[in-house]
Amino acid sequence: MANPLSVAASAMNAQMLRLNTVASNMANAETVSGSEDTAYRSRQPIFSTVMNQQREVAGVAVTGIVQSDAAVAKRYEPGHPQADADGYIYSSNVNTMEEMANMMSASRAYQNNAEVFSTTKTLMLRALQLGQQ
Repeated sequence: MANPLSVAASAMNAQMLRLNTVASNMANAETVSGSEDTAYRSRQPIFSTVMNQQREVAGVAVTGIVQSDAAVAKRYEPGHPQADADGYIYSSNVNTMEEMANMMSASRAYQNNAEVFSTTKTLMLRALQLGQQ
């Protein structure tokens, strides 16, 4: 049987990275750039299941972080200090509503895994106490 403590701990670590990625996206939601190539693009972590030799779930791993390929907004603001030669600035493609939903989902997943961790620990301690009697 897979260790539920390590599964919950790895899931908590993955959700913490997801929360940090959301925070980075939210912090850069209103940034602008002088070119489309340098405009901030939303980032999302990719999770995968870790299996043990008995083909049981052994945890969660972050296999990478991908950038969104959604278009960035282009606005004509010739007076802006970061405007390109044609007077355009490019803003990030971060969707703040999606990021808020991601933040709530990651926070709840983290809380659920913390509860699994705590419950498993309590059950293991009670099992040890039964063995002492």
